[in-house]
Amino acid sequence: MEIPAGLSWVRQTPEGREWLATLARWRDECAQQWSLRLGPPFPYAFASLAMPADLPDGTPAVLKLQYPDPDSRHEADALAHWDGEAAVRLLAHDPQRRALLVERCRPGSPLHELPADEAVDVVAGLLPRLWRRVAGPFIPLAEEATGWRHRLPEKWDRAGRPYERRLVDAALDQLDRLVDSQGEQVLVNQDLHAGNVLRATREPWLVIDPKPLLGEREFAVVPIVRGVELGHSPEAVRRRLDRVTGALGLDRDRVVGWTIAHCLAWSLDGDTVFTNQVEVARWLVDGT
Repeated sequence: MEIPAGLSWVRQTPEGREWLATLARWRDECAQQWSLRLGPPFPYAFASLAMPADLPDGTPAVLKLQYPDPDSRHEADALAHWDGEAAVRLLAHDPQRRALLVERCRPGSPLHELPADEAVDVVAGLLPRLWRRVAGPFIPLAEEATGWRHRLPEKWDRAGRPYERRLVDAALDQLDRLVDSQGEQVLVNQDLHAGNVLRATREPWLVIDPKPLLGEREFAVVPIVRGVELGHSPEAVRRRLDRVTGALGLDRDRVVGWTIAHCLAWSLDGDTVFTNQVEVARWLVDGT
């Protein structure tokens, strides 16, 4: 079976190789279970195998087989809560196979094709529609952030201390300040960047691939602030930060703190260093 190049990283671990070995069978079983006609996988996949699917009545959909990482564990639950409001609609879910059948966006072009300011304004319009007060099964941001706080120094040390210790300390200080002083807890998406919003027909723009948590609203804008899709420079980060916090009436200082912490929490994967994340954190620590 064709595996997109973006998924090649999963071959590095026994768990990843085991998952890859199941994909062809799970794809075929899902196609039979839901009577799907499948196309070749989308080439840009990174954390799942996703392919276009047509239902028996011709309805276009996407079949998504998730890599079993914890961040996307409750994606189907989030989509079910939103029920098509500002996000793709969940059509079916097979928890055993981590398989989702979701609405297909057409034409499906990403938000970052818009000018940066317009794209930020689109996100600012979508976010309040996604901020739902819900009960479980979602992981609280406080719990997730406590894990970042414990793991970051160890991961940084094991990776060979690839950036300044002062950045690690800044992230830890922000987490100490932010975790227990949050505002109202709502459903937030820690990966709502401009590549995860697609042009559609049912609505002009729909969110895909959520990584949901329960946390305060200020955390929800972190992905659009830190994402490289709308420009990667101190000036671009500052402009997105100011524009989105101003449009939504959010506490800018808390958004800065969460962005520093999240960038560094997601900056390391074994020996791999995601330098874009480190650079955004450094710019913010240094006063962007």
